[in-house]
Amino acid sequence: MKFLDLCKVYIRSGAGGGGCVSFRREKYIEYGGPDGGDGGKGGTVWAEAVEGLNTLIDFRYQQHFFAKNGIPGMGRQRTGADGDEIVLRVPVGTEILDEDQETVICDLTEVGQRVRLAKGGNGGFGNLHFKSATNQAPRRANPGQDGVERTLWLRLKLIADVGLLGLPNAGKSTFLAATSNARPKIADYPFTTLHPNLGVVGVDNTEFVVADIPGLIEGASEGRGLGDLFLGHVERCSVLLHLVDGTSETVAEDYKTIITELEKYGGALADKPRVTVLNKIDALDDDERNEAKIALQEACGGVVMLMSGVAKIGTVDVLRALRSQIDTDRLRQNPAPEEETWRP
Repeated sequence: MKFLDLCKVYIRSGAGGGGCVSFRREKYIEYGGPDGGDGGKGGTVWAEAVEGLNTLIDFRYQQHFFAKNGIPGMGRQRTGADGDEIVLRVPVGTEILDEDQETVICDLTEVGQRVRLAKGGNGGFGNLHFKSATNQAPRRANPGQDGVERTLWLRLKLIADVGLLGLPNAGKSTFLAATSNARPKIADYPFTTLHPNLGVVGVDNTEFVVADIPGLIEGASEGRGLGDLFLGHVERCSVLLHLVDGTSETVAEDYKTIITELEKYGGALADKPRVTVLNKIDALDDDERNEAKIALQEACGGVVMLMSGVAKIGTVDVLRALRSQIDTDRLRQNPAPEEETWRP
């Protein structure tokens, strides 16, 4: 499945049906009077967050969503049928923006959350509605209201508890593959990951979601490499896991490069809790490992954990450190089933 996290859609609600000018005409009934019905309402356009989607690829092949118009009213006091509504089914975490791509109309962060994007037009009144003691044979009816036409942008920000950060080939995809059932592409060249990946990891009977995004390089905020287009997918995370390649000769500089890009991106991303990990320690001897750890500690000014995603060394400790940083309400507990007591 292809990944798409930004798309443009054109929507239009249905127009209301016009009212009817009609008079009752039956044999032996004199002065039947007006009996024109009202027009039906136009269809409304909705957006709804649903389960089972993690991309906006469906909107690549269909960008226009036009609801049905209401049916005009008819004689014999018959009201026209309402137009069918349209529902845009989007992944959880989708932001709906106005045409300027800056004004956020709504943010769908929960399954089943629903928002009205364009209201259908009301149907017009038939001439029966205008009957009165002084106007017993009205010959006027209202037209239906026009529909609303809008151009919107859909922007997906994945819902995850942990976001992976690091330079290309820092071992982010390897860590995700070693701790979850996700199978991201892994290779020994940079920018192997071209789109975000999600994986569900478990530790101590608790599960949480980890998001792997393409690696950042110096100047990503200016569009170098894949740029910072995918940093929006870790904005919602509770904690960031910063992986640093231990085999690099410039460990401290690699760490500062990522932090600089986070600060240039803006928002609260740079202020989120971070767990800093020195990765690929299986390729280092004891002296090299200690030297790299000391350099990284001086750069980050905090605790540095050691890990190897390939050899699965220290991965459990890293997962437990992440678990302690995630908000309690976002954790998905898996309690052990209670043993049923035997009864005669």
